[in-house]
Amino acid sequence: MSGENEPISVVCFGDSLTWGFNPIDKSRYGHSVRWTRLLQKELGERFHVVEEGVNGRTTVFEDPVRGDKNGLEHLATVRKTHMPIDVLIIMLGTNDLQDRFSMSADAIGKAMGRLVFSAIQPTDDVEGRAPRVLLMAPPPLGDFTGKEFEGVYSNAHGGAQSRLLAGVYSQLAQDYGVAFFDAGTVISTSEIDAIHFEAAPQADLAKAVADKVRKLLTD
Repeated sequence: MSGENEPISVVCFGDSLTWGFNPIDKSRYGHSVRWTRLLQKELGERFHVVEEGVNGRTTVFEDPVRGDKNGLEHLATVRKTHMPIDVLIIMLGTNDLQDRFSMSADAIGKAMGRLVFSAIQPTDDVEGRAPRVLLMAPPPLGDFTGKEFEGVYSNAHGGAQSRLLAGVYSQLAQDYGVAFFDAGTVISTSEIDAIHFEAAPQADLAKAVADKVRKLLTD
């Protein structure tokens, strides 16, 4: 844990769902809307919440179309940048469901296992102790029929596999002894693009994640 007079450091590591992508106009939601900033408000001054979301980030892939999206490689730098980290929240997997990766939920789980394993290892850096980890499953994808990303995701593959991801991540969390939360229990993807979050339910997500963080620190 951080020093007695230091805030508890919480790093949110993810993709556009963490960055705060607005499906309506493709901008970034403001501080009063996106769940990561609302998480700071929920947790209060005892905590310091850091946003580490990158649009298009995957678990372990360099995206052949967009490039520089490999979450496993990013994670090592993020850990060093923000040491000491008390709580690391990881929510990835949505981009792995794109048709070009052809990844099943089970395969994404194996990839995520590499990130979780890396996250729970101490390093030889100054302040390189292992953080407590909260693994979050993103909500299932919506219906892509007639929508912008229909050529990138398909209902038959991405949509179907996304509904299995929470179960896979839940077991993964048990296997590695980390905390788990299914974001799909409190928030759904927007009907606009079937991927991202709309504004209103992000407050519910922030409250639920704040409860998980507090519990993680008292267990």
